[in-house]
Amino acid sequence: MAESTRTTSKKKAKRSVPSGQVHVLATFNNTIVTFTDNNGGVLAASSAGACGFRGSKKGTAYAAQVAAEKAGQIAKQQHGFSKAEVFIKGVGLGRDAAVRALAGLDIAVESIRDVTGVPHGGVRPKKARRI
Repeated sequence: MAESTRTTSKKKAKRSVPSGQVHVLATFNNTIVTFTDNNGGVLAASSAGACGFRGSKKGTAYAAQVAAEKAGQIAKQQHGFSKAEVFIKGVGLGRDAAVRALAGLDIAVESIRDVTGVPHGGVRPKKARRI
C-alpha cells in the first residue's frame, strides 16, 4: 500500500584545484579560515569555534592554527590543494598563526595580502555638550 520512494542523489564530483586562495578573518573573538578556488568558490572552511574552542579561547593564536590545519587538510585531501594566495583581514591574534599552519601542511604560500578595512572619515562625532 504505502510504498516508500527513494530519491537517489548524485554524488558531487570532486574537482582538482591545485592552486587557489586562502581567506583568514582574524577578529579578537574568533578566527575563520576559508579555502577557495581562484573565482572565490568555497572548497573548505573552518573556524576556531567549529574546532571546539569556546569563549575567550576562540580568539587565541593556537585556536587559529587548529582551524587552519583542519580546513587545510580537507582542501588538500578532497581537492589536491597545494598553492595559495593568502588574504588576511582583521586584527586578531590568529593572523600569523594561520599562515604558519599552512606551511606545516606543505601548502606553498605565493603571496600574503592584508585586506583589512581602513576607515576613511571615521564615525560621526558626539554632539556638543550643553550646560
